[in-house]
Amino acid sequence: MSTWINRLLLVAGMAGAGVAMAALPAPSPAQARAAAAKKAEADAKAAKEKEQLAASMDALSARWRQRAATEGYKIKPPVTVAAAPKGMPGDVTPPQAGMPAAAPINAAPGTAAAAPATGAAPRSVQALNAANVPLKSEKLGTARPSEDVKKEPTRAVPKGASPTVNKEGVPKDINKP
Repeated sequence: MSTWINRLLLVAGMAGAGVAMAALPAPSPAQARAAAAKKAEADAKAAKEKEQLAASMDALSARWRQRAATEGYKIKPPVTVAAAPKGMPGDVTPPQAGMPAAAPINAAPGTAAAAPATGAAPRSVQALNAANVPLKSEKLGTARPSEDVKKEPTRAVPKGASPTVNKEGVPKDINKP
């Protein structure tokens, strides 16, 4: 009996899910016009607020520049922000943007996660090329040895020898002013 009820509930749930997943009807022309008017109003408001913010920032900058000039500071002209280079796709962040981040500690060498971050968008050309970083390792012999590697083992000092700072020719009063 309980399996029959379980099956009935399963079928009822699937039927309800089908109704819930049905597509919404297209908006009526009046609804579309209302939505377009609302969007236009919001865009106009955002543009107006953007202009007000720019004017406020310019006024503040001018006030500080004027004050600095009267106090004798050297004034440099305001920096203009350059537009994005032409021909660059919109989804790509330039590689020189931001600071390169260190690779995560648990990243496997030679993987995209181990490559330094370039600030590129996840599926951009720069990010996909970063995944092809060759594996360089001194241990595996695929990288040249570091410059700070010892050329020979440290030699043993004879028993009873004085410290190396007590060599002849080193002044005794070197730390005195």
